[in-house]
Amino acid sequence: MSPSTSDQDLAAVVRQDRSAPITRWIVPVVVLLVAAGVWFFLSRAGNDAQSGFLTEEASNGEISLIVTASGNLVPTNEVIIGSELSGLIQEVNVDTNDIVTVGHQLARLDTSKLEAQTGRSRAALLAAKARVSQAKATLLEARAALARQQELHEISGGRTPSQATLDNSLATVARAEADLESAEASVAGAEAEVRAFERDLEKAVIRSPVNGVVLARSVEVGQTVAASFTAPTLFTIAEDLRKMDLQVNITEADVGRVAAGQQATFGVDAWPGRSYRASVNKVGLGSLKPAGQSNNQSSGSSGGSQAVQGGVVNYRAELEVDNEDLSLRPGMTATVDIAIERREGILLVPNSALRFNPQSDDAASQSRQPERTLVQSLSPAGRRWRGSTPKAGSPLENPRVWVLADGEPREVPVTLGISDGRNTEITGGDLTAGTPVIISIRPAARP
Repeated sequence: MSPSTSDQDLAAVVRQDRSAPITRWIVPVVVLLVAAGVWFFLSRAGNDAQSGFLTEEASNGEISLIVTASGNLVPTNEVIIGSELSGLIQEVNVDTNDIVTVGHQLARLDTSKLEAQTGRSRAALLAAKARVSQAKATLLEARAALARQQELHEISGGRTPSQATLDNSLATVARAEADLESAEASVAGAEAEVRAFERDLEKAVIRSPVNGVVLARSVEVGQTVAASFTAPTLFTIAEDLRKMDLQVNITEADVGRVAAGQQATFGVDAWPGRSYRASVNKVGLGSLKPAGQSNNQSSGSSGGSQAVQGGVVNYRAELEVDNEDLSLRPGMTATVDIAIERREGILLVPNSALRFNPQSDDAASQSRQPERTLVQSLSPAGRRWRGSTPKAGSPLENPRVWVLADGEPREVPVTLGISDGRNTEITGGDLTAGTPVIISIRPAARP
């Protein structure tokens, strides 16, 4: 054996001796890393299994049933002021937003023609009164002549004057009395005509009948007003804007639950974020029929208590509103929530808990999940729970919630009370406040 060969063999032996310890500790390290990885996936999957359902606790609270409607604000007493006379507007003394009192002059018509007619009627009255005086004098003269003839007839023993003369004197007195009555009637007619023209003069000055504020003015100086069968609208006055009415339309599906005395809140676009209080004053009994039927075929009371929108029958409800700060104005559109029922200290669950179905929710959840790894499939989270088929009937017919028992959903039949669309009252069943109820399945996280 050559020296070089011996040196190579010795080096190989030395290298083998040196690599043996490295091989001995690398293998355990690899095994440990694999075990740690498996433990990590399994522990994470186990945690996911424990939190695989989203829950929310049943709680004690309050609930209100709300009927939502829309309508408009109107004054409690709105007076439409017009003119009974035709003529030319000579003066307009107020404008919109002006405060007026009873008797305040709003406008005046041209009265020159009325004044002339009134003057003529007064002159006619004076002439009629003069005719009365003349008729009275004639009557006195006729009666005096008749008295002298009767006295002479008595003294003469009936020889003079003749009976025919006495009869003529009696007829003259009767005619004089009739003329007096006619003259007096003419006076009464002339007086009535004078009063009529004087009233027209008063009506030519348009005055406010109430204390309030001018909402609208529909007339200008120089405008001709033509009063025929209906008086033209010149001004609109609201008596007191510190108290207003909110008129809303209630659908026939909700009208049976709305009654006088119920409290409500509403808002207007002019003041976003601000809430106002109101109370139901009355609900109209009648309703108009759908479009196409005549008014005499419709039932209900008068006064605008009915409305039909889109073929849906509505009933008019009136709510009282305080407007002390005058922030609300007539005509504003409001959306009102009427609290038809309120309960406090009751057991509530979210409506999502009543809609939860383990089987359908699990299927929907799995359809949205990505394909899982082998480790995830072997983990508890990978074994998705399959619930039994729900009982027949709608949730209202067979209400139930689901709670976790030993990590698995358990069905709890319940009895329902009222609901506000978000939460529902639980009136019966093995459920207490603080119990977590399942509302959905937690979607699996992507790897």
